[in-house]
Amino acid sequence: MQSLLPKIESQLSALPVPITLQLPDGRQVAKPGSRITLAFTEWSALAKLATRQVGAIGEAYVEGRVQIEGAMRDLIDATVSLLPGNPAETNTTWWSRVQRRAKSRGSHSLGRDARQVEFHYDVSDDFYALWLDERRAYSCAYFRDANMTLAQAQEAKLDHICRKLMLKPGERFLDIGSGWGALLMWAAEHYGVDATGITLSKNQHAHVQRLIEAKGLQGRVRVELRDYRELDPAKPFDKISSVGMFEHVGAANMPVYFRKIHSLLVPGGLVLNHGITSGGLDYKQLGAGMGDFIEKYIFPGGELLHVTHVLRETAAAGLEMVDTENLRPHYARTLWAWSDALESQLDKAREVLRGSGGKQGENAERILRAYRLYLAGSAMSFEQGWIALHQMLSTKPDGKVDDGTIRGAQSQYPFVRDYIYK
Repeated sequence: MQSLLPKIESQLSALPVPITLQLPDGRQVAKPGSRITLAFTEWSALAKLATRQVGAIGEAYVEGRVQIEGAMRDLIDATVSLLPGNPAETNTTWWSRVQRRAKSRGSHSLGRDARQVEFHYDVSDDFYALWLDERRAYSCAYFRDANMTLAQAQEAKLDHICRKLMLKPGERFLDIGSGWGALLMWAAEHYGVDATGITLSKNQHAHVQRLIEAKGLQGRVRVELRDYRELDPAKPFDKISSVGMFEHVGAANMPVYFRKIHSLLVPGGLVLNHGITSGGLDYKQLGAGMGDFIEKYIFPGGELLHVTHVLRETAAAGLEMVDTENLRPHYARTLWAWSDALESQLDKAREVLRGSGGKQGENAERILRAYRLYLAGSAMSFEQGWIALHQMLSTKPDGKVDDGTIRGAQSQYPFVRDYIYK
């Protein structure tokens, strides 16, 4: 292991942030003015640093084999320089594509998807409440004004979606993967729609039920604990949204997902898909071990597709894309806001997780460490362009060429963007 030290010292000298390494034998390798300390208890974890496997170092931190002292923002600045290259580089061999397809097909049954959603979203409502805004909007905010707070930007996002969908009083609106109900409530209270949400998270379902009762919206808002594949197309919806959802669908199930949306939408209706997309055209996950870390500790079964892949599946299902918007840097700013909020109350977060009982309580420190790296690391990934966030608005053409605001529209979409920003 001694042979690793010259290589590691060379790496540290090139970093923009000075770092101190605490070696397993007690020695230190330090740069003057260090703002970050990595204390290793095992030589094997130190070897991962030498090979720039930052995901493996993250796993060692979660499991207690590495201690990290210092600010997450400084750690991320150092991490970018440690990476061996672009972690979103494409792997296009035919065998890798076959393997990914097979894994995707086996990872997204109704039962497995339910368990995977529970793994992430049912950690602890009180834990999420510590670092999300009051509405618990757990998706990319929209900083229409640079001076907006996170809460204001989340409301701007909710309204941006509702405007794009041209929601009107009395319309039947479906939110697929409705989370803690932020969009459901906003659409019902500000646009007068009859709103239905679906989720696989028991915690989120119970929370939204309480919101509906507290706001007296029992007649116009409902939330169901069900998979999108179980929805009945006999009563189609005028408008549909899916926010932070299709990342969990899986590449193999994309045709099923979009065909289901097509069947649930009235002719001429609108659907908006808002979700994370990959920065590479065809890759399994982020390299340098980062994708493996996310799969193990945060989003089991999550799969990212390039926006062109998503739009291809949209078209194949008979839906017409009419507007696509990339909000990538908005998500970086959103994630930094979440990360800063969590970092400012780490002791409270530990207390909340330990008090949640069950496996969450037993694994409180591991969960907290994983989320610290996940939030800051994801912010880095959006800033660097390794992943992106797209809003894709589509229609189900009704075949009525003479109707609509412009001949040939075949839908409610006016084919101008003015209505979104008025």
